[in-house]
Amino acid sequence: MRATFATILLVLSLTATAQELPGSGARRGVKASEKTTFQTAGPWKPVTDIRSDLVMVYGANDNRGMTFRERVESWRQRGYTTHFMTGIAWGAYQDYFTGQWDGKWHLDEGQKTMRGDTIWHGRLIPYIIPTKNYLAYFKERHIKPVIDAGIDAIFLEEPEFWARAGYSEAFKREWQDYYGFPWRPQHESAENTYLSNKLKYHLYYRALDEAFAYAKQYGREKGMNVRCYVPTHSLLNYSQWQIVSPEASLASMENCDGYIAQVWTGTSREPNYFNGTAKERVFETAFLEYGCMESMTRPTGRKMFFLTDPIEDRAKDWEDYKRNYQATFTAQLLYPQIADYEVMPWPDRIYEGLYKVSANSDEKAHIPRFYSTQMQVMVNTLNFMPLSENRVSGSQGISVLMANSLMFQRSPRPVEGYDDPQLSNFYGEALPLLKRGVPVSITHIENVGYPETWKDVRVLLMSYSNMKPLSPEAHTHLAEWVKNGGFIVYSGRDDDPYQGVQEWWNQGGMHYAAPSEHLFSLMGIPEKAKEGVYKYGKGKVFVLRHDPKEYVLNKGGDKKLVEAVRKAYGKLQLKNSFYLERGPYTLVAVLDEGIVSDEPFTKMGDFIDLFSPELTYYPEVSVQPGTQAYLFDLSKIDRQHAQVIAAASRQYDEQETPDGFSFVSKSPLNTTNIICLYVPKDYKPGEVSCTNAKGEPIEHSLKFLEIANETYAGRIFWLSFENSPDGIKVQINKN
Repeated sequence: MRATFATILLVLSLTATAQELPGSGARRGVKASEKTTFQTAGPWKPVTDIRSDLVMVYGANDNRGMTFRERVESWRQRGYTTHFMTGIAWGAYQDYFTGQWDGKWHLDEGQKTMRGDTIWHGRLIPYIIPTKNYLAYFKERHIKPVIDAGIDAIFLEEPEFWARAGYSEAFKREWQDYYGFPWRPQHESAENTYLSNKLKYHLYYRALDEAFAYAKQYGREKGMNVRCYVPTHSLLNYSQWQIVSPEASLASMENCDGYIAQVWTGTSREPNYFNGTAKERVFETAFLEYGCMESMTRPTGRKMFFLTDPIEDRAKDWEDYKRNYQATFTAQLLYPQIADYEVMPWPDRIYEGLYKVSANSDEKAHIPRFYSTQMQVMVNTLNFMPLSENRVSGSQGISVLMANSLMFQRSPRPVEGYDDPQLSNFYGEALPLLKRGVPVSITHIENVGYPETWKDVRVLLMSYSNMKPLSPEAHTHLAEWVKNGGFIVYSGRDDDPYQGVQEWWNQGGMHYAAPSEHLFSLMGIPEKAKEGVYKYGKGKVFVLRHDPKEYVLNKGGDKKLVEAVRKAYGKLQLKNSFYLERGPYTLVAVLDEGIVSDEPFTKMGDFIDLFSPELTYYPEVSVQPGTQAYLFDLSKIDRQHAQVIAAASRQYDEQETPDGFSFVSKSPLNTTNIICLYVPKDYKPGEVSCTNAKGEPIEHSLKFLEIANETYAGRIFWLSFENSPDGIKVQINKN
């Protein structure tokens, strides 16, 4: 690229009050933190040096000609804090299954289907039934050596038990131990399905509890404070994919310090029904998935990282990946109380993998330069993404109740008397409001005992058509909330076969035919309440005798639900967009399908487009239905100082002196940088130098935009060059 100097002489009127730019860490004294991370099984390479705060080194085994410690050290030498990640339900644990660890084969501990087939994750890598013996192996071979290597943060990902599993001898033994009676084939009844999935849930809760307790105790013995996290799909996705996992229960586990919300295109593109049509609704599903995860830790204070992935597991084309990455990325940023991120998984496959150049072509290529530039701009903003007290636009305080038992009613074989296509009994409550611009939140029934759970919740949508409460105490808290002024909109026919499973509402002296009857009785409502409105204390319960799936499986079927919510809430703000400001960052998402409007969202201002690989300037934005926007608001810059606004790199050693402004820019090899920066008027736009780590000049391109108003003048620069993980020093001189 030949060095050029192009000027764009435009005048902007910037009138907003100057604010400190939350992207100026080194310059403003912001302490480095464990804010951004990624996972990789490989050693440091110049093509995957994405410059997050942390790296999670995957797997404790020696591989690729390197020991585990050598892989860890390769990242440490490049300035990374090293954490550890591995699978708890699967992994390269062949030494356990083939008897190398204790002299006994353990392939019988794999998850098996009704036909006796093992569910494999790879060669000699079954999905695991976490027996006590397996946990002893896991702690000795995959936790102890990691702590011995000086790593004090452990991520045990994807505690997954397939709903179609539950037929192995090891599972039958666990059933006998847990329930005290012989195993029952889950496919024979709804009750057996429920009990089988409940046991799967328990086994991975126990596995994580024991593994984390061991890690913390062993760490203490070595004078270390070991932290333990669970990277997991959302409860929404696991329920839809028919996988069982502990989910919300982990938020109150003593030894669990938090989660990574594994949400990405692959989970969010799962089709769902709305207005009678099943299709992919990636933004909407991602918004609900992130909300599902955020709500698990909101009342417990545990740490939450949000994940996005610029590609996905399934083979698609680069345009598909880009479009859906923007949708999921926007969805995660619409939760302003979360500001820690796994910026990508597996950078090796992102930067070095080959994928289709278009949907209609079989030609494959590495990531296009424009996409890697855009992606790096996006992930580098996450290093400085602030928390915010701002709220997403729309009527706040409407929430949908969820429970871990959503997973218990999932079965690969039809259960007589029960049908919930594409988890429509959940989406039937959420999508009718979300598609009308109402930012519905999630409330986990496991958390209703925490006062913080109820903060700002005004209307709670709930149903026991697709889930069941696991304790009567939850109903006590729900009833108390209504008594104090809360409003419940309860939807359900309460006639599905899971209403009669062996559970607390029909055991130990209780004789309720459905769990809702117990809840209603606590509030003085008839146990088999007919459709209507019932008052309790300062609150009300609106009973609708429809299963929520009926609201979305039928075109126009959601009118009764929306009207009930309107009566409970009061005036609802209906629109086709979501809008949020976080520091200098502006997020916009416009909904399609024309439920409220087909109009685009427009806004005047001075914006840099952070989804543009050129970091394009716009004096007005127009966001079309079905798309999203990620913008930097130039009115919020600190106008007294030179500063980087956005870049496809991470900046180090930023210094502003009487002579000018300088910094070192680092990013992966074989990628193109674009840097947008602001300088006051006393800088010379032509005197910009770029040198590599050896001090040699490098080719670069440059253009700028003049800014002027009554009190000051300055310039916006765009600088581009080829990236280097060793660093490119940029120097901008003053007049």
